[in-house]
Amino acid sequence: MTRLFVDVHILQTVPPSNINRDDTGSPKTAVYGGVTRARVSSQAWKRAARLMFREQLDPATLGVRTKRVVELVAHHIRAMEKSVSDPGTAAKDVLAAAGIKLEKPQRRKKSDQADDSGTAGNDELEQSKYLLFLSASQSQRLAELAITARTTGQPIDKAAARAAAQGDNSIDVALFGRMVADSADLNIDAAAQVAHAISVHAVDNEFDYFTAVDDRAPDDNAGAGMLGYVEFNSSTLYRYATVNVAMLRENLGDDTATEAAIRTFLNAFVRAMPTGKQNTFANRTLPEAVVISVRTDQPVNLVGAFEEPVNAAGTARASAAAKALVTRLDAVEHSYGDGTTRTYVVAAGDSAGELASLGDPMPLTAAIDEVAAAVRAAVGAPA
Repeated sequence: MTRLFVDVHILQTVPPSNINRDDTGSPKTAVYGGVTRARVSSQAWKRAARLMFREQLDPATLGVRTKRVVELVAHHIRAMEKSVSDPGTAAKDVLAAAGIKLEKPQRRKKSDQADDSGTAGNDELEQSKYLLFLSASQSQRLAELAITARTTGQPIDKAAARAAAQGDNSIDVALFGRMVADSADLNIDAAAQVAHAISVHAVDNEFDYFTAVDDRAPDDNAGAGMLGYVEFNSSTLYRYATVNVAMLRENLGDDTATEAAIRTFLNAFVRAMPTGKQNTFANRTLPEAVVISVRTDQPVNLVGAFEEPVNAAGTARASAAAKALVTRLDAVEHSYGDGTTRTYVVAAGDSAGELASLGDPMPLTAAIDEVAAAVRAAVGAPA
């Protein structure tokens, strides 16, 4: 297939919020260009996108990232074959055969009540030493092997168990990959990379001191039932992600699934937002600008456009950021481009005029259709 990368550049203004906290509860920040910026970690936005996948696709076709893999496989065993009396042990055996290291959970609740997998309680089951990302078909195939071993009395073939845990990747596993430190052959290279989002300008975190009134407090009690504070900031963020289409095709093994994965990822990554303190700030917004570049050379993060902080305020900030983004993209293409990059623009508000030189703004659905067509042509082309 033709070498192809899909770069996504997003400018998004977020009002007062704390969507991604550090260990002290403060909004995450980073120093870039000599000033402090608001920051949202790549992990936070990837998880938000993965959760939105469930709204676009059947959740049963997606992967599960968990340490409770014994419980997960035991659930499938119980659903497939009720005659297996100890699905928890059967699941543990097949996972061990696949080379997945298990350990007793550090904190366990003692319970004699059976759960839906026929074990003495989920908290008694062994867990993997790390979060393991398994597609639905992978966990089901492991369950089938465990059932076969129990019903035939034959030992579980280790090669078959490893094969069951590989291949037939779900869209989310293919995009975001899997890292298994002590079983490298189970690793899956991520086809998508997501940068930490940072503000295009300097920020100073602020504090909201709040009080809450006890509705049943006596009339002569003027004090608050609760008081505290929450830290927040507001910002215009630059967000970036890239998808290696060839890697995605390799992970999925199917042309149609590759196109579907690109469509799902683009729609979810643009629309999703981490949910930290969402009830407190109701900060959900959509981007002012989305620029999607389909490239044949290499991925290019355009964050250098904002090394010099954008100092404009209000709605002018998004427009100034869009102008800086266009300037940087034009400079990169002039100096390093191979002339094959195709760019699609989605814009709302005043930023549309600044992005006009990149192409006529279009609805997100139309932009995704254009990218999907490019991907379809690339995966169908001879290597």
